[in-house]
Amino acid sequence: MLSVVMDWLTVLVIVVLIAGVAAVTGIKPKGTRHVARTRLMGGARLALLAIIILFAYLAFRARSGT
Repeated sequence: MLSVVMDWLTVLVIVVLIAGVAAVTGIKPKGTRHVARTRLMGGARLALLAIIILFAYLAFRARSGT
């Protein structure tokens, strides 16, 4: 019998990925305000891109050992 146990960090990563995809694509529940094409969403996407670049750089530095 195969048993898969996810720790809290795995669950956190999955939730962050889902939230990131929802934020970038502009998915929203019914009855909420439309913000997908506003400057606020553009700023949020820019901030998300900056964070991704920062973490990619830190991961590269950690992997290369410098």
